[in-house]
Amino acid sequence: MFLKDKYELIAAGFSAPTVDGVQFVSIEHKLPNLKWKMAAILDLKTGRYEDYYWSMYNVRSAWSKLESVECDLIIANDLLSLPLALELSKKCKAKLFLDAHEFTPREYDNDPVWRFVFQKFWEYICSKYLPHVSAMTSVSRGIADEYSRLYGVECEVITNTPFFNDLVPSQVNGESIRIIHHGGTNPARKLENMIFLIDQLDERFSIDFMLVNNRPRYAVKLERIAQKKPRINFIKPVPFLDIVSTLNKYDIGLFLLDPTAFNYRMALPNKLFEFIQARLVVAIWPSPEMARIVEAHGLGIVSDQFSVESAAAQLNALTTEDIVRFKQNSDIAAGVYCAEKNQDKLTGIVEKLIGS
Repeated sequence: MFLKDKYELIAAGFSAPTVDGVQFVSIEHKLPNLKWKMAAILDLKTGRYEDYYWSMYNVRSAWSKLESVECDLIIANDLLSLPLALELSKKCKAKLFLDAHEFTPREYDNDPVWRFVFQKFWEYICSKYLPHVSAMTSVSRGIADEYSRLYGVECEVITNTPFFNDLVPSQVNGESIRIIHHGGTNPARKLENMIFLIDQLDERFSIDFMLVNNRPRYAVKLERIAQKKPRINFIKPVPFLDIVSTLNKYDIGLFLLDPTAFNYRMALPNKLFEFIQARLVVAIWPSPEMARIVEAHGLGIVSDQFSVESAAAQLNALTTEDIVRFKQNSDIAAGVYCAEKNQDKLTGIVEKLIGS
């Protein structure tokens, strides 16, 4: 979207982009069968990482569709596409730009099975292929610094920010303070902590959960835990473009993320910036990347510890005046943390690589 008015774009993937004027190459998606999975595990555990990678049906399909494409710049949209993108860039003598998003070599480092099967593969991919990229980005400074520390690459940050929303902070009723959490039903995030929080908050507070039900069993578990807590409500998710305007009627955006994996510790998620665009108070645990922004702009509370008790103490201490002030600070920060700023950074990287 950021580049379409200045460059001729070709997108390749499993589903077409919703951006006009972009040529699309459809890559056939096929789920692996049991035979391939068994061979893949053997390749991974014996260090035959190239055999494993190039045996993936989706990778082979992509190569067959893209090997004749001519271009000046290839953007690899995660580490999995990097080896393929590098080979394509060699064929057409193009520059290579990697958007790594998160830190893939430790993406699920809280899962012993994942560590046993996949971690060394991703470390291999990083060691072999990252030195060949012309530019690289990730979603937070902590993740970018880890790539730089371990693999000696320069990595810039492009955050997951929405476009600027022209809103004002909603009015605060000091006797009824509305908290919202939105996102997916991911068990690793331990969302139940935010349900348990209500037991330690005073009667001013209520919490709504607007969850995308991508883990039905876990969603049922959460609703069961909240069943006898009248100040907890579950509301239907809204379309992506309506998230910020829906959040705007609340007072506090809540995200207590348990740092069970490296990417969780260094998380700088889209919901933080959606809270800011909605002009909310932000309430978080001391996750360093989020805390840096919240504290720098006075956007809300960062608890002293990763505990429900610590978060509750901070929230209970809030006065109506505090909430009004934090929401006003979010109003100011909304002009700083918006997609328009990322557009400037991305176009600057592309111009540096291939010119305007």
